[in-house]
Amino acid sequence: MSTLEKTETKENQKTTVASQLTGSQAVLEALTHEGVDTVFGYPGGAIMPIYDALYDYNDRLKHILVRHEQGGIHAAQGYARTSGRVGVAFATSGPGATNLVTGLADAMIDSNPIVCITGQVFASLLGTDAFQETDVVNITSPVTKWNYQVTDATEIPSVLAKAFYIASTGRPGPVLIDITKNAQLQLFDYKGYKACDHVRSYRPAPIVRKEYVEEAAKVINAAKKPFVVFGQGIILGKAEQEFKNFIEKGGFPAATTVMGLSALETDHPLHVGMLGMHGNYAPNVMTNECDVLIAIGMRFDDRVTGRLDKYAKQAKVIHLDIDPAEIDKNVKSTVPVWGDCKETLPLLTEMIDKGNHSEWVQQFRELEKEEIKEVIQDELNPKGDVMTMGEVIKVLNDLTGGDAVIVTDVGQHQMVTCRYAKFNSSKSNVTSGGLGTMGFGLPAAIGAWYGAPHRDVVAIIGDGGIQMTIQELGTIMQFGAKVKILILNNEFLGMVRQWQQLFHDKRYSFVNITSPDFVAVAKGYYIDGNKISERKDLRGALETMLNHDGSYLLEVMVGKENNVFPMVAQGTSVSEIRLK
Repeated sequence: MSTLEKTETKENQKTTVASQLTGSQAVLEALTHEGVDTVFGYPGGAIMPIYDALYDYNDRLKHILVRHEQGGIHAAQGYARTSGRVGVAFATSGPGATNLVTGLADAMIDSNPIVCITGQVFASLLGTDAFQETDVVNITSPVTKWNYQVTDATEIPSVLAKAFYIASTGRPGPVLIDITKNAQLQLFDYKGYKACDHVRSYRPAPIVRKEYVEEAAKVINAAKKPFVVFGQGIILGKAEQEFKNFIEKGGFPAATTVMGLSALETDHPLHVGMLGMHGNYAPNVMTNECDVLIAIGMRFDDRVTGRLDKYAKQAKVIHLDIDPAEIDKNVKSTVPVWGDCKETLPLLTEMIDKGNHSEWVQQFRELEKEEIKEVIQDELNPKGDVMTMGEVIKVLNDLTGGDAVIVTDVGQHQMVTCRYAKFNSSKSNVTSGGLGTMGFGLPAAIGAWYGAPHRDVVAIIGDGGIQMTIQELGTIMQFGAKVKILILNNEFLGMVRQWQQLFHDKRYSFVNITSPDFVAVAKGYYIDGNKISERKDLRGALETMLNHDGSYLLEVMVGKENNVFPMVAQGTSVSEIRLK
């Protein structure tokens, strides 16, 4: 063989080797091709080959080592919510995979685009009760938009392309891909990565039926008291401007769900508040006064509707949603408008008359004055010595100007924050809406910062919720996420205590919670912090927190038995909302 022939043979061998990848390498190639820059995860035996391959991808993929898999998936959710991209989490088999279930359920009900990749035992061991073997596919089927188990590496490129496509299109949601260890190790001929743009039998968005849009426009144009209720679908559809054009042309008062917060700036003249159990007085009452209810990108959750048999029975209902399953599920629509609101809203806006419903909007403002007098004034400007959660949020608003990303855990502090926080721009509200997951706040805030590192991220958390995932302070310590942690401590599991006070004769059963010295715990993780209990220290302490270069924990002691009002008691109509 000539020297030239030997050289060509060697070059051919290099080409052959270069075109072969392990399943683990194929996973990481898929992530980089999908534009993933950050992964949240925790290694283990069954996913070790992927982590071994990750060693060579440090220049392309940032991996954040969380302290618990639940923290990893909540961080991926926070990342998705502020970036508008797909969040990614890694976990090993068995307990690693099952620790993702709460986050999957949370992401499913709140429509968060997540791709979780879990390791699994060797395919030859499936069904043998091998060490750390769990049937994660069947366990997670009810809480994923799609899941799949890979046992052959050749499937990995196409399966992951499909995973990202399903997670991010239509009504977004979580996808889980379980990969056996042999598939991770398997060497195969890699033919490149091709993004998915079609899956048979899966239609991300229904075909827009223009005759329904025309019918909806006719109903809206005939309305004397039209009322718009909107949810997170506006944000997920990237239709904030289309939505604003719609309400401004029609002159419609508009109220948000908890998940819809920040889709429309808080101070917009047509924004009339928040719906729901602890929402504002006017939008709840006026739901049963309007003649046309226009629901956009929201699903008529029970916390919004109260008693369904007493919800908006006088109104014609126009429901715009990308998910046909939500149409007529809880509230019967007069005209359903299926489709992506990015497409349907401009069509509808073009067909509606330019309107001025100033007298109708003023009726909302009159009820708002009543709420200010009976509830808001005392909450934001209390006369007593004890601080309220509301006044803390008020001062925070003053200092951030409504430009911060606000992440909340679950409980009284969540409802107070949602009621009083100001939002100037979209993707600024990160909370657990449908599932109400305590422990969500801290890890979600970490992910939110990685999704929007140019913005201030403030995590507002109760003394109960912080202790469910407090170990994620270790993640902040190691990787330097600049999260501001504001603990509102009332020494109770506050929301449960409120219900026990109002509906169980103050029989406070296991809601008193003793907490550690949070500032000392934070300092143990090399995170600066402070604790205050007097109003005179509030503004200065918040300024110090916000101006600190890096993460910071501030604990604020607030009233132990303060309640969140207004309130729609369970089993009552939204028009029966209580101010006290």
